[in-house]
Amino acid sequence: MPSKLKKLKSLERKLTVTIPSEEYSKKFNQKIKKVGSHAKLDGFRKGKVPTDVLKQRYGDSVHFEVLNELIQESYPKELGANNIKPASQPKISIESEDGSKAIVYSAEFEVFPEIKPKFTRWSSYEKTSIVFDDQDVKEASKDIQNRYCHFHEASRASQEGDRVDIDFDGTLDGETFEGNSAKNFQLELGSKSMIPGFEDQIIGKKSGDHFSINCSFPQDYFKADLAGKEVVFKIKLNKVEEKHIAKLDKELYEALGMEASNEEEYFAELKKRMGQEVAQQEESLRKESMYELLLKTNSFDAPKAIIEEQAALMRKDSLMRIGKSVEDADDSLFPLDTFKEDAEKRVKLDLLFSELLKHFEITVSKDDIEAYTDEEASKYKDPAQFKEWVKTNPRFTENYRMIILEKKLIEKLEKVLKSKDKTIKFKDLANR
Repeated sequence: MPSKLKKLKSLERKLTVTIPSEEYSKKFNQKIKKVGSHAKLDGFRKGKVPTDVLKQRYGDSVHFEVLNELIQESYPKELGANNIKPASQPKISIESEDGSKAIVYSAEFEVFPEIKPKFTRWSSYEKTSIVFDDQDVKEASKDIQNRYCHFHEASRASQEGDRVDIDFDGTLDGETFEGNSAKNFQLELGSKSMIPGFEDQIIGKKSGDHFSINCSFPQDYFKADLAGKEVVFKIKLNKVEEKHIAKLDKELYEALGMEASNEEEYFAELKKRMGQEVAQQEESLRKESMYELLLKTNSFDAPKAIIEEQAALMRKDSLMRIGKSVEDADDSLFPLDTFKEDAEKRVKLDLLFSELLKHFEITVSKDDIEAYTDEEASKYKDPAQFKEWVKTNPRFTENYRMIILEKKLIEKLEKVLKSKDKTIKFKDLANR
């Protein structure tokens, strides 16, 4: 079966396939015969309808059924014959469907890029060290005490740090908009969880107050039809509550899963946990810098179809975080285009990751999985129970396999890439 492959642009390809008329005729006649075996037409006995009558009555539907089957059968065969691994579904165009001649169709699709990993010695990745001291530990403790705080109703005017219970109703040019109103909405003043100016204009108000405020949505607001727009909110302040931070006591220690019995033991455990967090952050920053360097060194195109799929998944995830689904969300809510750049980067990194594993011939053995499982199990009170649980959950095994692959890859990359040291302070992590 002759076929011709043509490169269009970038990763786009066009495969033109010619199917001999003999193949079409053979399949068409088989199907017409099968139809005739159970066809019931006036004036003819069952199974005795002449072929030319069958063709006149059922020819068109059989024709398109045969075309579809021939394409479904020939397309994967021709891909294999041309050693093609498509990265997208094909766009099929039938160029000739005359059964008395050759059937000709074309399939347009994208292929995966050919990547031959390159490693530069002229540029370096950053090997980050994070430093923290006792003051950072104290600041972390303050954050914890704030997170585990409780509130008491106050009769005074609201101030920053208070929690307020409000009803609000917003309008844009006198019209309502999605998410414009709420009842008994709890808001901590100073949390910056609302649009700029919203919280500031509630400060100084008392329970029972009714008032209006003017705000503007940020220019980069996730909902395009509201970005940069001025709105008016009518607000009723139902209640003002004063924050009381959590005390350093047994109740807090237990809530944090600590076995500390006093402040000295609490701060020692907190410092230990921060050290573990620092180690994880250092590893994450090192890997991020490595991958950025590799993406700059290895320039290649990624299939548009896969980028589109990844962007759609990222948008779906963002919608889920605010309780929405793709089906009930307007296109202006987290527009798909805003995810394209990050989606392309993620797709390219996945493709490069796969090629790097092949380049270094990295594999994961059963012993590797078992060793990593033992390491994870040691973090639990009943390691044996945890390991049994992992065995019954294959997704954990697959997740561990990917973690091990990456660890092995990082070890290889550390030997072939040049690094430079960088030191940052623990408190600066929040600004990254």
